[in-house]
Amino acid sequence: MKAGRQRIDSARDQARCPRTRSRSFRRDSCLRASRAACEDSEVSRLDRGELPPARTGPDLTEVLDLCERYRTATGGAFDVRLPGRRLDPCAVVKGWSVQRGAELLEAAGARRFCLNAGGDVVAAGGPWRVGVRHPGHAGRLCAVVHLTDGAVATSARYERGDHIIDGRTGRPATGLLSLTVVAPTLTEADAVATAGFALGREGPEWAAARPGCEVFAVTADRRVLRTPGFPTP
Repeated sequence: MKAGRQRIDSARDQARCPRTRSRSFRRDSCLRASRAACEDSEVSRLDRGELPPARTGPDLTEVLDLCERYRTATGGAFDVRLPGRRLDPCAVVKGWSVQRGAELLEAAGARRFCLNAGGDVVAAGGPWRVGVRHPGHAGRLCAVVHLTDGAVATSARYERGDHIIDGRTGRPATGLLSLTVVAPTLTEADAVATAGFALGREGPEWAAARPGCEVFAVTADRRVLRTPGFPTP
């Protein structure tokens, strides 16, 4: 029982970004220690040229490989190495790390669980119902997803404004208000949702063509697009 508890605690740790995950700090100095950890992380040292790419650890190597895969698949619309900005793989890290946590829970014997990371969800042993926030009304839902085993992620403007950049233009992505993706893993759901949003109007069709992905999108002119298999009632 103790070993199982330790593995579940390890699953929680996986949900932290690699920039801070391996650092421990006291609560009264959280912000100071977090900044220091970020500056000394593999991501920051790689970005500054202090760490050769060949010497990055396996986790960061895997994340950067995923980033490059989606950069290529979107023709550069999704890019974690934007000119004038620091290397920022967190668009992939969030879903990837929570998915790792889910896999640790399964390895520890958990068969029914739901992990929610800021609205992006990975679940097992359903049925589960996951609400998708309306992009124009914070207190409303625009869809409800039925999940048994799988993940759902949404990219939108309503929490952080124009934070998703179209790497082809260097400007905020346009054409969509929100893009929700259901996929077998949160790694894929989160990355496809972000990459598709960066593509703008062509994003829903691109995301729908990804194997195993179902899509629900609200365009800038408030049209709703969904794939036939999107799991709603």
